[in-house]
Amino acid sequence: MKRREFIILVGGAAASWPRAMEASDRVRHVGVLFVRAQNDPGGQAHAQVFEQEMQKLGWVQDHNVHFDYRWAAGDAERMSTFAKEIVDARPDVIIGHTTAAVTAPLRETRTIPIVFVAVTDPIGSGFVGSLSRPGGNVTGFIDLEPSLGSKWVELLKQMVPNLTRLDCMFNPMTAAGGGSYYMNSVETAASSLGIHAAAAPAHNAEEIERVLTSLADDPAGGLVVMPDFFNGIHRSLIISTANRLRIPAVYAFRFFAAEGGLASYGIDIIDLFRRGAVYADRLLRGALATDLPVQLPTKFELVINLKTAKDLGLEVPPSLLARADEVIE
Repeated sequence: MKRREFIILVGGAAASWPRAMEASDRVRHVGVLFVRAQNDPGGQAHAQVFEQEMQKLGWVQDHNVHFDYRWAAGDAERMSTFAKEIVDARPDVIIGHTTAAVTAPLRETRTIPIVFVAVTDPIGSGFVGSLSRPGGNVTGFIDLEPSLGSKWVELLKQMVPNLTRLDCMFNPMTAAGGGSYYMNSVETAASSLGIHAAAAPAHNAEEIERVLTSLADDPAGGLVVMPDFFNGIHRSLIISTANRLRIPAVYAFRFFAAEGGLASYGIDIIDLFRRGAVYADRLLRGALATDLPVQLPTKFELVINLKTAKDLGLEVPPSLLARADEVIE
């Protein structure tokens, strides 16, 4: 799989920074707000990686730093409540996973530094003025970009040669740009391959099932499950229903394929949490969020679930399997 290379704006200087706190012996406080549920294995893995990276940089839980986690489980009201609790505790830094986990604390503070991990459109969301000069108390790491829409179309077409219809499912209330962020690249790529692509909005579980049931009637149909924390929260329903109705679907994140989805192509979220720890460390040592540029993803991964492909009666081309970063059998 072809890799895009970006300039990494944070160098190896962090390795030379002192590992002990300077000028203060107080225990620092880092608030961490997750959109996922506390029992979500992926969320726990991300928290573990973040703490491990922080420890490498000299920050040890309950020794010189306290990590205060909140898990919203996709509930907007709970997200707002947790954001207020975190801000009221006056942490030194806030880590927000996904757009919703940055929007909520920003309603409470414009001074406490916030590092976002896996946000799609920080400029369009109003978090930063520009990528190079954020201009406020927020900076962090973008997860995806619009051009990836074409990759999802091409990936599905390789596995389903007779594909002529493509539905793109998202929740307009939670997806980037109300769902429009990726549609241009999806529609352009689909048109060039003779595929009709259409938005398929879904606001709840019933609408998810309605979208998938409608698509199941078309033997030349396929599905793109757009990056959207709503889709992530409902992934078990989406994956199981798509597979039961024999709908070939591609996803933006590895955890979909790992849990039974046909295939995924997107960024390595674990890598973003490692890099997020570097920014948290710099802020704890006195850097300003406005001086830390927003960074683009550098690691992408293609995952093919060969078992699901066989169950759907699909033959994955050997050339695609050879390019995959992971094949689940």
